[in-house]
Amino acid sequence: MRNGSGNWLAELIHQNRVVEGPGQAGKGQRWCTLHTEFIWYDPGLISKPPPDFGTPRLHHFEDWGVVTYGSALPADNNRSFLSFKSGKLGGRAIFDVVHRNKYKDWIKGWRNFNAGHEHPDQNTFTFAPNGVPFITEVLYGPKYTFLNNAVLFGPTVSGSCFKPWDGQVTEACDSKWLKYKVGLAADAQGRVEAALERQGMVFIRGEGHSAYSPDLKIRSFQRNLLLLHPQLLVLVDHIHLEPDSPTRAMSAFFHNTDLPFQDAKIDGVHGAFVRHGEEDYKMFWMDDTGFSDRGVLGYWNYPNGYPYTGSNYVNVTMPLRYPHSRVAYIFFGPGVDVQSFSLRGDAQRVDVYLATKDHTYTIYLLTGEVTSKPLFAMVLIDQKKIVFEKAAGVSESSPEEVEEYANVVEDNLQHVKPVFQQLERHILGHVLNTASFRKTAERLLQFSDKKKTEEAIERMFAMSKKQGKGKGGRKVNIGDKLSEGMPDIFAQIEVSDKKERQRTTKRIYEESPEEGDGDTQAFIDYGDNRKGRKGGVIKGRKFKEVHMVATVRSENLSSTASYIRLFLILNIATFFLLLAILLTRSQRGRSLHAQRCFYAILLIDSFILLYLYSSCSHTQC
Repeated sequence: MRNGSGNWLAELIHQNRVVEGPGQAGKGQRWCTLHTEFIWYDPGLISKPPPDFGTPRLHHFEDWGVVTYGSALPADNNRSFLSFKSGKLGGRAIFDVVHRNKYKDWIKGWRNFNAGHEHPDQNTFTFAPNGVPFITEVLYGPKYTFLNNAVLFGPTVSGSCFKPWDGQVTEACDSKWLKYKVGLAADAQGRVEAALERQGMVFIRGEGHSAYSPDLKIRSFQRNLLLLHPQLLVLVDHIHLEPDSPTRAMSAFFHNTDLPFQDAKIDGVHGAFVRHGEEDYKMFWMDDTGFSDRGVLGYWNYPNGYPYTGSNYVNVTMPLRYPHSRVAYIFFGPGVDVQSFSLRGDAQRVDVYLATKDHTYTIYLLTGEVTSKPLFAMVLIDQKKIVFEKAAGVSESSPEEVEEYANVVEDNLQHVKPVFQQLERHILGHVLNTASFRKTAERLLQFSDKKKTEEAIERMFAMSKKQGKGKGGRKVNIGDKLSEGMPDIFAQIEVSDKKERQRTTKRIYEESPEEGDGDTQAFIDYGDNRKGRKGGVIKGRKFKEVHMVATVRSENLSSTASYIRLFLILNIATFFLLLAILLTRSQRGRSLHAQRCFYAILLIDSFILLYLYSSCSHTQC
């Protein structure tokens, strides 16, 4: 990071952080990228972007099932972004751990993981030609399939949120959280079958039939994306039905959270467009019989409780036939002038013909389970041929297992906190006394101890200015002095976040009790449950927990318990003494007033005794 790329990344993240309004991070994520602004930042270096900045790259995140292209490009003409998702619920690693019952002494299925924040979005995509958001995510909203750039099938043959259409089995009709714990939802998954780049063109294929109810009897739902030009994307949906499938139609949704869609039609082919400034970004669709029906344009309002208001959408409904149906969509920016568009298909493949002002494209897309050639697709552009071969597709093999993985993880956890403690001292010792860091420190400390915030900040910067030396001229590490002379910021934030998690848990229970049990509790309280453990055994091996402030806390608890124990013993003795006096001397004719005083004192003492007993039980004295 000595080339200045760390400084460039830190500045970019800082400039683009949404502080107010829609898109701002929640309380739990407010500092999740803060480390990138300090860990690699060096004020002695000049900020420079990485050497390959501006060059489009294809990335396949295999565990997540996500493919991106052009994510490092600044928004400009012919600099576009494309993404696609089709993967296992929670990621491949977690999904396999749960379904193969791995590490069963350590992990209890889905109870150890929280997939409730995911969306029913297998086989979905986004596209931003020239950096302009054309087909976008709907951001954080209800967990409905149609609120993603996804497909529904109909008519439904079982329970559905929006009859007669059937979405993905994980969508939740009456909850804010995705269904994932049991039944069909627990097994839902998609799969990226290909993610290839050849001569500036990108081909992506995903398979998503496992995300839908088996009652629909869909043998294959294949979504193919071909980026022919930075401003020209072709999407082809291939649906293969079983002979007795009740499915008769598909309904595809495409979203834009910022710009409304408007109707379009050219030569009998229906479409839609969005207007960004003075430029139009268009889409058209057609099936393999030449049929093109008008889409439904609209806006879906989110219910109260979500940070965003809703999304604009295009809804395209097409009939399905047995055994195969194909629907093609083209998306293009203002730099591409599409003049003709058609397609036809057979049992093995679908052919797409596309002519623009500058080029003629012929696409051969092999969609059959068994194909005559070992190819995913072939593109003829003018006199040039580009091939996407099956041999370069995504393999199904899982990563090699680490022997005794649970033990390795527990051993490594012993070193995590000391590393971050040292890192904290290193950061504080090298950060200059700048206005931006002062503001950051104020934001950090205001969540820990508001009364002492100003005092702590002054102490911090006063010490950072010193170039102090120890005895004998030995230079003192400023980071160590800072860590001793000021409150432990991150420990205080951890305490604050723990209280926030507890409040969140309570709110979850109140709003939706069925989502609050099991996995949610285990997810939120995982760190808290570990604090009380001094050690444990996994497969016969012992490990120790690393504590930052546990020693002081345990000493304080021990001292408090001792005092309570002493007062409890004294109060018990006082109680029996008063009781004995009352019983032995009440017969000697004391006045009624004196007897009432004795009874009042005895009653007060009994309440004190109950209070001490309760305190003692809480502190385990």
